[in-house]
Amino acid sequence: MSKIKIFTLAIIVLSFATGFYFYPKMPEVMASHWNLNNAVNGYLPKFWGLFLMPVISLVLYGFSLVIPKIDPLKDNIKKFSKYFEGFILLLFLFLFYIYCLTIAWNLGFHFLMGSALAPALAGLFYACGVLIENAQPNWSIGIRTPWTLSNETVWKKTHQVGGKAFKIAAIVSLAGLIFPSLAYLFVLIPILFASFYVILYSYLEFHRLQKHS
Repeated sequence: MSKIKIFTLAIIVLSFATGFYFYPKMPEVMASHWNLNNAVNGYLPKFWGLFLMPVISLVLYGFSLVIPKIDPLKDNIKKFSKYFEGFILLLFLFLFYIYCLTIAWNLGFHFLMGSALAPALAGLFYACGVLIENAQPNWSIGIRTPWTLSNETVWKKTHQVGGKAFKIAAIVSLAGLIFPSLAYLFVLIPILFASFYVILYSYLEFHRLQKHS
């Protein structure tokens, strides 16, 4: 097992340990979801408020180990495995960060959740861009549209464009730190636009190549 995988697993173990430590200190009903106005609009019983995220993380970790082994093009996944493992590590750091924010809020430390999430989401989006740029054709990881999966050239071009689009979305999302009341919009709109753009690009590029051939 690589050092990155061990460190990722350690984060999950730490999240469970954190849940056990703070269990006596938490209210019986925990705030667990916030709306765009930074108001709490979702609650969970204390047990699930503390252990739902660690359980989800453990399940996702299992998927991250299995998917590269069962993909029909698993040899291609090996070519960018260091980028995939690095992204998974950052994903679990992000989930642990959200977990810590939730615990802090329920301990009485109130803050603007959107502003607190903006830099973490920006980092995750940027890491996603790096992963996309380096992803080789496969059935599980990357921009998997009918057109990228049908043509290796379309896959490569779409992923180069998509990687840049996600990096730009990451930079734009940092504006949420400057405009706290609009933080969610600066996060959601750029990433939705980037996602729509790469799907459209893959479609147009596929048909362009089809036309020229």
